[in-house]
This record gives sequence, structure tokens and C-alpha cells, in this order.
Amino acid sequence: MLFLKRCSDVFEQRYQGVVSNQLAKGKGEVEAKAIADMENWYKSTFYVPKQSRWEFLMNDAHHGVGNYLNKALAGLEEHNVSLAGVLEHIDFTRKVGSTTLPDKKLRDLIVHFSQYRLRNEDFEFPDLLGAAYEYLIGDFADSAGKKGGEFYTPRPVVRMMVRLANPQEGQSVYDPCCGSGGMLIMSKEYLEEQGGDPKHLSIFGQENSGSVWAIAKMNMLLHGIQSADLRNEDTIESPQHVEDGELMRFDRILTNPPFSWPFGPNDKEGQKGWAPSFRERFKYGEVPLGAKKADLMFLQHMVASLKSDGMLATVMPHGVLFRGGDEKRIRAGLLENDLIEAVIGLAPNLFYGTGIPACILVLRNKGAKAPERKGKVLFINADREYYEGRAQNHLLPEHIEKIASTFEGFAEADNFSRIVSLEELRQNDYNLNIRRYADNAPAPEPQDVHAHLVGGIPLKEVRAKQALFDAQGLDPMDLLTPKPGEEDYVDFRDDLTDRAAIKPVIEQNAGIQNKEARLKDSFEIWWQQRAPHIARLSGNGQQLSALRDELIGTFTHALDPISMLDRFAVRGIIAGFWDQNKNEFRTLQARGVLGVVDAWRTSVITLLEDDQKKTSPLDHKLVTFLLADYVAELEDLQAKKAELDARIKAATAQPEEDDEAEPDEDAPTEADIKGWKSERTKATKTLKAKQAGFEAHLSEAVDDLDEAGAAELVLTILHNDMLGILDTYIRQQRQEMIAAFESWWDKYQVTLADIEAERDEAASELKGFLAGLGYV
Repeated sequence: MLFLKRCSDVFEQRYQGVVSNQLAKGKGEVEAKAIADMENWYKSTFYVPKQSRWEFLMNDAHHGVGNYLNKALAGLEEHNVSLAGVLEHIDFTRKVGSTTLPDKKLRDLIVHFSQYRLRNEDFEFPDLLGAAYEYLIGDFADSAGKKGGEFYTPRPVVRMMVRLANPQEGQSVYDPCCGSGGMLIMSKEYLEEQGGDPKHLSIFGQENSGSVWAIAKMNMLLHGIQSADLRNEDTIESPQHVEDGELMRFDRILTNPPFSWPFGPNDKEGQKGWAPSFRERFKYGEVPLGAKKADLMFLQHMVASLKSDGMLATVMPHGVLFRGGDEKRIRAGLLENDLIEAVIGLAPNLFYGTGIPACILVLRNKGAKAPERKGKVLFINADREYYEGRAQNHLLPEHIEKIASTFEGFAEADNFSRIVSLEELRQNDYNLNIRRYADNAPAPEPQDVHAHLVGGIPLKEVRAKQALFDAQGLDPMDLLTPKPGEEDYVDFRDDLTDRAAIKPVIEQNAGIQNKEARLKDSFEIWWQQRAPHIARLSGNGQQLSALRDELIGTFTHALDPISMLDRFAVRGIIAGFWDQNKNEFRTLQARGVLGVVDAWRTSVITLLEDDQKKTSPLDHKLVTFLLADYVAELEDLQAKKAELDARIKAATAQPEEDDEAEPDEDAPTEADIKGWKSERTKATKTLKAKQAGFEAHLSEAVDDLDEAGAAELVLTILHNDMLGILDTYIRQQRQEMIAAFESWWDKYQVTLADIEAERDEAASELKGFLAGLGYV
């Protein structure tokens, strides 16, 4: 529906332009419209026949609406070669469960879309429609459960893979299992963020599912990508990107192929039609036909599709790293030809439809590795790099930064990454199990027998946490004191009498507060210097990529000397801030600060109209800044009404009958209850009036802003967004310190002597009870 409305609106704009031009040339209205209806005017967009135009649907599609929509899509496809086969997979009369979508719902959707015009000048930023479509695909994947994984890879994973591949201008990118096309689109966006021209990146893809391929095609078109070469067929059985009987070769390959996919036709007859070059794809070996282990067959197809200096990054299940038999022979061949550059283990539950952890394999064509990387494989164990979500885990910007920068530097890090020689891999029988080479399992919690027996905290355990304490500005002896007569042990201060006292003492520690103040001061100085650069995005055509690089570089330079957060966290703060506000920056670049504020206003009004909203429009950052007093009045009225409701409910509740109970002189009278109900009626009426006037008050406040006021508002909100992210990182590290001291309390504060004394006291008390009962 979104795609159809977009095509119709763009066509209508071009159509009206041609009509006006022809009228200016002296043509009559009938002739001008006939000329404007010729298809050759619409080569750069889409020709939309009458049955597919939105005005026609609005006027005529009242009964049998699904058929009208199907005919509209068919007409669009018939008249536009680039849509051949795309829209035929969509059927608005298809049954959902046991019923079809009713006319009323489809009609309501047509009417809803009619409220909005979808021309380029109507958008907050140029790629708004593409961003909206990506949002819809992601939302669909969230609700589709296991099926979501068949067409959608979580965008943080895609972002990391694209960074690993680092596509450049003039190159080609290929995804042989492209799903909804996210990796290809993000490759374009990545190139643009790096300051390159995304028009100079050629993209190719293939997808087996016809309906998913249609989603990918529309995704490209709504992102303004007309040149994407996407094909619909099974990549293993029928690769479509072929030239002169040979597979096409690409500079970069990025993909997330289906796990445990059956390999090839069910019988050898099905492979007789393969050209020799198709069979040559699998020169390292084949798994049995029909076996659900086509993972390394997909990988070999990718290798065969690489240019001589090409590179690929692909998601794979962990089984391909260590399973024996045919898969081991394939691994051995890839390793002996020095194709595998990195093996990266990811956290569990990152992908839709499966909770198992996956890995990313990075390969380069034979001889294409940098000289210092030849004969070596980098293992990165990042299975502990994730944020735990309610239903799914997520990669955060700092996780991506840590993984990507380690790969880019081909660096070793304790318990995280290790460079392994081909010789060692041979000795291990070509087993690529990541934990064998980079084991990040946490060390067992130390237990000191002496401390358990007589108390005290071992100094060696305190010193092991010294780097954490130093980073936060804490002297651990601010909470501890030397243990008399035992130089290797310390105790908690005498005034720390219970575990709950640890947290406030740490939070109020002068050293910690000073270190945090230094960090915040550095941030504020940095922001004052950079805010004008952000504001200058407004209408001057500055590259977003240049601003992003500038923010990352200067922020790192400003905060690194404080040594409070590690370098991955520092870069992660900027990356998270950028991702969170990317659309604001795009709008700022396209429409200026007033455009950003207007976009926020639209978001708030949309929330007001949403009957199923998950967040309150009153919580929107624009409302918080512009209408703080108005919101406070609303909250006071809501609180007053809730209090009156509670009073009335308590007063009118039926008490249990008790004939002997004394009458309660303080019980509310009928007059009291009547008065409260009157007050509640007034409060409810006032509240509804306030809520009804909310939109008008918001629009008035926004319209009163001039350019300078809007700039101050936007920069203040962005400042607070970033400060909030910084505070989150500070709290996380502070919690680590608190957890360390709480752990020592739990382990050593109660000694064996204490336990024995309690036991003896309990035994003595029991003996006394027994004696009193005459049992002793």
C-alpha cells in the first residue's frame, strides 16, 4: 500500500507538470492530458495506469476492495519493466487464517493513506520513505517470530558486517541470500557515511522466496535505488548472476544464509543441467544431496563468486566450525588455500527464530590477504558482548566497535581474541571451535579459606580490581581498614554495619564524584565546541559522514585522557548517539532546525492519535521542553482525580458486618462522599478540557519559535540525549564497583567462627526448650 501510494503520488506530480507545460504551449486541456498520459514521460519513475492511481481507488474501490488493489498492482507491474514479477506475489484477497481481509479494513487503509502526500518535498529528509519501509519490515520481523529470521537480520549485526567488509566506491556488493535486502542497503548507507558516493556502488542479490524477493525489490525502490540487480531463484540450485556461462565475480559478498538448509536437488538427475562452472563452485567438497548441511555449500558459492582480491563476511552456525566428515574436508581445503581470515563468535539469541549463538566468517580470495595476515586466522570470541533484551539480545555500538576494531587491527586481546597459525590449525585437525583458541570464560570466583575461617578480605582480591577502582577514582581503602595482625587482609570499616550501606558510601565517595565531575566537565567543553558544527548542518550541504567522523575523533580526544571509560565505550557513546539521532541529523541537513522541531511535533500528534500507543506523548522530549508547566498541570489534575477516586472507592466499599463494633466517628459522611464526587466531576471536566487543548498549545509553542529559538531547543535536546547515554555508561561501571564490594561482604563477612557461635547458641536455646518440656 505504501509503495502503491508513493508511485501514484510521484506519477501525479510528473503528470500535472506535463499537463501544465503542454497548456503553456497552447494545447487544449483534453490534448494536454492525453500527451501527459504517454508512458515515455515516466522513464525515470513509474508509469501508473488509471486503475492503479490513488484517486481512482478512493473514488471507486468501495466493494471488493481487495480485487481493486490486486488490479492496481497488476497494472503497475504490467506497465513498468523494472517491476516484472515483483507485485504478483502480493494478493489482497488471500485468506488470513480462515477469512480474507474485509472491505472495511482495506477501505480504511486507503482513506488513511489519502491523508498523506508522498512526494519528495513532503519528506523530513530524502530517505524518509526508505527508513519507514525498513521500520515496517523490522516491526513485521519482530511479530513473525521464527519466520522473521528468514528475511531479516537484526540491523546491528548487519551494521557490523558491513563495517568488516568496508565496501568502497566503484566496487560491487553481492548477497546470494538477500532476504529483504538490508545488507545491500546498509552497504550503500555505510559508503555514504564514509563520504563516498553511494551511486558508485553496484549491488546484486538473489533470494529464493518470491514474496521476500518482492519485499527486497520494493525496499530498494523506496530507498531510491533503481539499479539494484535482484533475482528470484534458489542460489545453490540455480544461480542467476551468470555471464557467458560463468558465475559473475564481486568485490564484496555479505550474507546471512539459511541455517541447516538441504543441499541441492533430491536426486542427481536434478544436477545434470548444471553448467561445469556451477559444479566447480564446490571444488573443496560436497555434503550429501538432501542433507540439511548446505551451510558450507553456500560458503563455497560465495568463494567462487569473489573477484581475485574480493572479500566476504557471512553468518554461519557454529556447527560448521567443528563438524567432521564432508564438512571437515571443506574446512581443510579453505584453510590450506589460506582463505579464512577471521572467525568471530557472537552472543546467543541475537537472531530471529533461533536462540543458538552464531558466528561470522570473514574470507578473502586466495592470495588476497595482507602479507602480515597470511597463514594466520584471527579468532574473536564476542559471545559475551551483548545487551540482554526482554525477548532478544542486542549488539550495542560499543560491542560493534570492540569487534570491528579488533578485526581491523588484527589484534590479540586477553580472553577476547587470538591469532592462530595454519600449522596449529592443522595440528588440531582443522577444528575451528572458537573457545579452543580464545576462551573468554570468566575465571572462577576466588575463595580464600583463611578469610572464610576467621574473616577479612584478601588484599590480592582487592588489588585484582585496582584498574576498575582507578578508572572510577576510588581508593578502596576509603571503605576498608587494615586487619589487625594480618598484613595480607583488610576488613570493612566499622561504620559499614550491613551490606545495604555499601552502595550509598560508594556513590558519595569524593574521589568518585571528582572523577565523574572531570568527565562531565570535559564533555561540556567538548559539546560547547562541537554544537555549532552540528547547527551548521542546517541547509549548507555538509556531509553527514564528515560530521560523524569529527564527533567521534574529537570526543575520543576529549574523554580518553580522563581514563574513566575504556576506548570502546567512548566510541560506543558517540556511535549510539549517532544511531539514536540519525534521522534528526538528516532532517536538520534537509530542512534546518525548524524542520526538526516540526518533525517532532508531527511525532507527538501521531502519538495522540494512536489508540494503541505504548508511550505517552507527554513523555516526548519536545513536550518536556516546550510545555513543562502545561504537563505539570495535567499531572496534578490526574493525581487529584486519582486521589478522589481512591477516597470514594474506600468510602463506598461495603464493610463486613459486626454487630458489636463501635461506630467509627471519623468515617466519611454522605455529605463528604457527595462533595468528593462533585470535586471529581470538576477535575475530570478540567482534565479533559486540558487534554483536548494539548495539541493546540503544542502547535502554538512550536509556531512561536524563530530560527534561533529552534536551534537552541534542538541543540539542548541533543545535548541531553548524549548526556543520558554518558550517564548510563557511568552507572554501569559504578555498579561493577558496588558489586565487587558486595561480593566480598557476601563471602567473608560471616566467618566460620560466627556460624559455629550461632550454632552453639541455637543448640543451647533448643536444649533449654527441651528441658522445660521435661525431655532432658
